[in-house]
Amino acid sequence: MIETISSAAPRRRRGWTRKEWHYFWLGLIFASPWIIGFLIFTVYPFFSSLYFSLTEYDLFNPPKWVGMDNYAAIMKDRSFYKSISNTLFMAFISVPVTLFSSLLIALLLNFKVKGIRYYRTIFYLPAVIPGVASALLWTWMLNPDFGLVNIFLRWLHLPDPAWLLDPRFTKPSLILMGLWGSGAGALIFLAALQGVPQTYYEAAQVDGANWWHRFWRITVPALSPIILFQLIMGLIGAFQIFTESYILAGGKSSGGALGGPGQSLLFYAVNLYQEAFINLKMGYASALAWILFVIVMLITLLVLKTSKRWVYYGGE
Repeated sequence: MIETISSAAPRRRRGWTRKEWHYFWLGLIFASPWIIGFLIFTVYPFFSSLYFSLTEYDLFNPPKWVGMDNYAAIMKDRSFYKSISNTLFMAFISVPVTLFSSLLIALLLNFKVKGIRYYRTIFYLPAVIPGVASALLWTWMLNPDFGLVNIFLRWLHLPDPAWLLDPRFTKPSLILMGLWGSGAGALIFLAALQGVPQTYYEAAQVDGANWWHRFWRITVPALSPIILFQLIMGLIGAFQIFTESYILAGGKSSGGALGGPGQSLLFYAVNLYQEAFINLKMGYASALAWILFVIVMLITLLVLKTSKRWVYYGGE
């Protein structure tokens, strides 16, 4: 009986058939353009930057091995700490404010009113404007003399600050730009809102729940995976701020260095660009890039770790 069962059991295959190998190599050939591009433009720069971070390299002379000297020099660099503080400000102030603004816009655009499609288009339009054009537009709007923002503040008899000249208001200027372009995040929230079953709201309303309870107990948990996604992408984007800062600061400041008045717009990516392409310290800049990689990775892992307490997925 045992011999009959064992003989009837299917035999384990030792390898692929000739036809399966044919399809494998055929698929590999079709995928080869992406594989080659990934190896050349992603994997090779990734590991070469690690090597350059341990060398003294200026693009014109061969790299000279210096070990951990670049990292030790970074720890003594005032510009590094200034750029870190400015970047952390944008990451932990601007990102939550923009998230809240995007969610609020999405809630408004979720109402069924006449012409809602046009409103959605209007709110999304700033998100498709290129970063340079958007920064130039806001440079004009925030002009202390004839900018529309200060003209409106004067009309309300409110103080009209020198947005791009006063270090206290340069980063709030960037936050205003972020709020203006929050339509992209609002579109993602809107798509998630329309996926929440209406039966949940109807059942809560029957039980006597007001709008706040329905929002806090139904809407927020349903949107928590999207909030997590937007939070992580926003934090990563905040650590890569460059174009807006460079344009609003007008390139080099009067002191001859990037970063605007009082280096208030010297963000991490701006400092990295300055060291690499202005000071031609490519090895030093590579070390800065790897420190940025570690910081972003640790923050992302921390957010993912804490997300288990506040993110709810369907079926949980």
